[in-house]
This record gives sequence, C-alpha cells and structure tokens, in this order.
Amino acid sequence: MAKKDTAAKTVAPPVKSGEKKHGKKYRAVAANVDREKLHTIDEAIELLLQTSTTKFDSSVEIHTNLGIDPKHADQIIRGTIALPNGTGKDLRVIAFVDEGKVSDAKAAGATEAGAEDLVEKIAKGWMDFDVAVAAPDQMRHLGKIAKTLGQKGLMPNPKAGTVSPDPAAAISEIKKGRIEYKNDKQGNTHNLFGKVSFGAEKLKENLQLILKTIKDAKPSGVKGTYINNVSVCTAMGPGIKIDPSNI
Repeated sequence: MAKKDTAAKTVAPPVKSGEKKHGKKYRAVAANVDREKLHTIDEAIELLLQTSTTKFDSSVEIHTNLGIDPKHADQIIRGTIALPNGTGKDLRVIAFVDEGKVSDAKAAGATEAGAEDLVEKIAKGWMDFDVAVAAPDQMRHLGKIAKTLGQKGLMPNPKAGTVSPDPAAAISEIKKGRIEYKNDKQGNTHNLFGKVSFGAEKLKENLQLILKTIKDAKPSGVKGTYINNVSVCTAMGPGIKIDPSNI
C-alpha cells in the first residue's frame, strides 16, 4: 500500500483587504519604478515606454489631483484640447443634425447621423457609439433620451464642444484627437494622451499640452497649491509620478 503523503502543504498568505493582485510581468516592471520619486516629464515618458506590459499597443494615461473644491461651481474646470498627435483611439461619433446636414456629418466621420429617427433608435436601446455631437437646434429633441445619455456621460454639451453650430467640424476635430478634460467629484482629471507606439517625442508633445492647459485653467478662487499630484501610466502598467513644479 502506498504511503500517505503527510508533507505539509504550502499555503499562500491571505491577500489583504483592498490589495490588488498583479501578474509577474507587472511586478517585474513595477520593481524598476520608484513610487515615491517625482520625475521630470522626460524621465516619466522614458519609464512609460519601458513599463508597458501588454502585447497590444497600450494606451497611455495621465491622472492629476487638483487643489480645487468641486462643490463650488467657480472651481470646476472643464474644456477641450486638440492634441497635436491625437490619442490613437478611433472614436465612434454620432451626430444629431437635420436632414440637410446628415451627409456632411457622415463625410466628417460620423457613424450615424439624424434627428428624431436617431433619437428613437437610441430610445430602443442602441448605444454603439463613444461620442455624441449635436447642432444647437437639435437639443430640444433629446429630452426623451437625456437620462440615458447623461448616465453614460454622452449627453452633448457646449463646454465639451459637442454642441456646435458646425457639427461636421466638431466631428472632424474629435476624430483627429480632440479630448475633453474635466474634474471629478474628488478634484481629479483622467485622460488618454496616446499609445506606446507614438514614441517619446509625440507622447511628450501631447502630455505637455494637457498639463499646460490644465495649469492655465486654474480657477481664480483657488488659493495655495493648485496641482497636487500628477501621474502617468500605460494600461495595466504602474503609475509614474511627475514633479508638479516641473510643469
């Protein structure tokens, strides 16, 4: 009879509450990043390219924490930025326009365009798009789907540049890489600014423009430190801090 294996089994330590599990690739590249060090923009870009862990062309993100109080309307920041090198992401854009502008909207890159017919399509559950653009005279038709679009963050808004008297131009800018920046309830902003394949120079150009735009958008009511923290990362990669004073 075979002897019973009485050797003690190795038990992995329990994962602490809130602790994330990461794969070997992540841990390997994260070991090369000093989480407390504040880097220059050039250093951060170099580390970004070294710490991409995906086989696909990873997107690159910037996250900031601002010294604003979002409870005050005059301290909310929101606007658009036309990135010189785009984001590398092909957005699906739809347009709420009258019949005479449908062909122009589609020529500019809209996947769908229309007026009340498009509203009805969305009301029935169709949501295969990333951005919605509208001519000002079409906003009155959106009441039926306002809640649906609002919950998804897709409601056209003048501050986001998605309500425009020239929808075709707005669509073209979005397709080329225009992004919206805005703070959340905690005073943070989150944006894509390209892909790893862009290389250092193009990523740097995009990143510098985003940082300059956010810096210039400082509300007059903000006293003390405005930009508390800035970090960049690739999708599924470790965060890399940038020295705010280096902006």
